Amino acid sequence: MSDWRKRILDEFSPQTTRVTVALDPDGLLLEEQIMKVIHARGFELLVLEDNVSFRYVYESRFRSKWDRGENTDSSVVVHFKTREPNLIPFDLMHGTRLFSTSLVDVFPNLSYPIVAALELSDFDALSKAQEQLRPVRLGDNATKDFILRHVFGIAPESVGTSADLLRLLLRRHYRNQCLNAILDQRLIQVLRQNDKFSEWPLEEIVSDRYAFLSFLQERWPIFLDQLAISQSDSGEPGLRSYDLRYSGPVKLPFDDADIRIYIDNMFGEGLLHPVEPPESFNFAGTWVTAGIISDPKANRLKRLNRLLESVESSIPAIESKYRDWLRFAYLWGELNALWLDVEIGGQPQEVIARFLTLQATVDSSFLSWVENAYSGLHNQPAVPPVMVHHIPRALARQRESGELDKIALVVIDGLAIDQWIVIRNTLQTQLPDLRLNESACFAWLPTITSISRQAIFSGKAPIYFPSSISSTDRESASWTQFWMNNGLTSDEISYFKILEDNQIDELYEVAANPNVKVLGLVVTKVDRIMHGMELGAAGMHNLIRQWANEAFLAHIFDMLKASNFSLVLTSDHGNIEAKGLGCPSEGSIAELRGERVRIYPDSALRSRVKEQFPETIEWPSIGLPDSLVPLIAPARFAFITENHKTIAHGGISVEELIVPLVRIE
Repeated sequence: MSDWRKRILDEFSPQTTRVTVALDPDGLLLEEQIMKVIHARGFELLVLEDNVSFRYVYESRFRSKWDRGENTDSSVVVHFKTREPNLIPFDLMHGTRLFSTSLVDVFPNLSYPIVAALELSDFDALSKAQEQLRPVRLGDNATKDFILRHVFGIAPESVGTSADLLRLLLRRHYRNQCLNAILDQRLIQVLRQNDKFSEWPLEEIVSDRYAFLSFLQERWPIFLDQLAISQSDSGEPGLRSYDLRYSGPVKLPFDDADIRIYIDNMFGEGLLHPVEPPESFNFAGTWVTAGIISDPKANRLKRLNRLLESVESSIPAIESKYRDWLRFAYLWGELNALWLDVEIGGQPQEVIARFLTLQATVDSSFLSWVENAYSGLHNQPAVPPVMVHHIPRALARQRESGELDKIALVVIDGLAIDQWIVIRNTLQTQLPDLRLNESACFAWLPTITSISRQAIFSGKAPIYFPSSISSTDRESASWTQFWMNNGLTSDEISYFKILEDNQIDELYEVAANPNVKVLGLVVTKVDRIMHGMELGAAGMHNLIRQWANEAFLAHIFDMLKASNFSLVLTSDHGNIEAKGLGCPSEGSIAELRGERVRIYPDSALRSRVKEQFPETIEWPSIGLPDSLVPLIAPARFAFITENHKTIAHGGISVEELIVPLVRIE
């Protein structure tokens, strides 16, 4: 147990006090491991986001039961993100225990504003460095340097050559290492002190992963041409022309031994894309072949094997942080997108067996992690979004800060990350200037539309909309209410659902309305493809690719950009190919009957069905109304006729639960 956590957790031994009021301006109690331990010790954490929502849960789940004399197992920790006890409602202060903590207590010798800008997941490394090095009181810049070196392993003052700088940037962006703007500015400031880097576009490529990968991509053909010249015995091969969008050095040291490893992995994992080789020159057998277009079938098999290796070595463990799984989801998505794009029957049998074994391992590891860690996700800070209901809250903060003005949130119903990758690759050919800042977040469990998509448009956990939990009819009203609560008027808010591709003219009228500041847009095409799919996951990928080729989304993005909207794309859940384990004999007792999940009004009814299917998962009502009790199908199975196949959602898999979150520019 990290020392910084122990100081807090020592205050939460099992006790008789029903309510603890926690004054926690820096959100330390919301850290993943702390919440797990607090929960294990019999405490339930309630985060005060607004008074109405808090009162609903507090009164219905706790206060009313206490008033009736019912015995409840959990004590309650009411979390306030403030230092001021006089802001706490009077009734909560009566007969409760008051607890307070802040970063000033945990890191007393480091600059508070700099430490407060870090993410909670960074505090382990910072606490360890503080314990080992025991720094004296540090100012702002000294704190930044301390954090860069000891939390992120970056010592900018030791970067002396172009190869050093390229290695630093490759290591950061390959790992998708997140530094905040304060640390990025300090890193650039120190690097700028070296005249050798005067022509590098540091302001773009240090912080922006997409810009850095584009910077590498447009210089890779130059490196190949120069390599061809250096190895040619019969004159120079024909050189291509270069149209560089990013300033900076034209030649990069790709052949440095440490750099080559990263470049090879980036081509294998789809972060960089192979190019045509120089004319009349053969690179066969050399290390650069990963970045060269040659035999498509051989290239795909080679890349498939590379992705299999990467996934096998990257599966997060049960104690991993949620960010590890969010990063892993894109690697897993790249593998699935490639796997479903090849003719499976044409693959060597050992490759097929290897993939299926790996798939089972990923499913098992993810289920174990979800059972251990999912309960704390919905209380994480909303910036950056961890779950889908955080997305509108994060957008509202960006709008309030002036970072965004007009916002269009595009929700593609049912889109898994591997299917987004199929669409993305097509979009990038249709819109060459497209700039995609890709991340991911967690959907709600069960992963069904009426729960997870409503959470997106309301900005709330499902426990707060029990009356509409079984339908999506109130999405528009919830979206409007959310933004009115954040200072907009009703005529500045719009919601539009595209049920058919021919509704594009109607959407244009909405987008062109100068009064509209925020637009919630639902695209149902992928979900409709899924529910009519009889050709399995590969067939679904093929239909999604065909739809993407029709440029429908490209047209929407162009239209919204023309109306000056900032675009954010996400999904409410993904999907998987599943095999039937049989249909429950339940009559009409299930409140919701999905192919991957059944939801019952109480645990007794659920137990009756569980007896028929012992491998199913009795999922706790985390973030759900108490009247919803889910039973989830195991692994890649569904509640359909035995041995039949379907494309479905509702369950626990990386593909269903982790969805794309993409800023489109």
